[in-house]
Amino acid sequence: MTKVPFAEDGSVSANDYRKVFGLIPTAVAAITGISSEGKPVGFVVGTFQSLSIDPPLAAFSVDKGSSTWPTIRTLESFTANILSVEQLPVCRALSRRGVDKFEGLEYASGPYGNPRLPGSTAWLDCKVLYEIVAGDHYIIVSNITGMEIGSGDALAFRGGRFGEFLEWDEPAPAPKPIAEDVQA
Repeated sequence: MTKVPFAEDGSVSANDYRKVFGLIPTAVAAITGISSEGKPVGFVVGTFQSLSIDPPLAAFSVDKGSSTWPTIRTLESFTANILSVEQLPVCRALSRRGVDKFEGLEYASGPYGNPRLPGSTAWLDCKVLYEIVAGDHYIIVSNITGMEIGSGDALAFRGGRFGEFLEWDEPAPAPKPIAEDVQA
């Protein structure tokens, strides 16, 4: 077992932060839109998550240094493409900086005209509701205006590596009660 040292002053080093949070697997999503010049734009996040069923909301985080988010934030809508295991090359293409990320990538237009990447596990059409400043990132809260299930297993990211979810044949254990007899 590796121990992360406790800092007397309550501080957390960036290295320890990455080490601990790198243990938590996340799905990989490509956030895509069409710029005001009519060009496809997009970037990859490993933080896309369900936030609320009623109303249907999703959230993700984006680095303040992103060169693509300033374009997408101004659009009327965007699409979250939940990438499949087979789309690792798409993930790598959309993670590049300073180049045409869509060069050589296939995509179709979704209901709002945003790029939908073929082979994705799912597509969620969204509109930005809130942008919250949080340290060196923005937290984006979005209304989900439509969704569609694709195919394939979702691409996962953990510890700086990509992989996939492993299913076991046995069902998850039933939750245990917290307390049998709670006395007031």
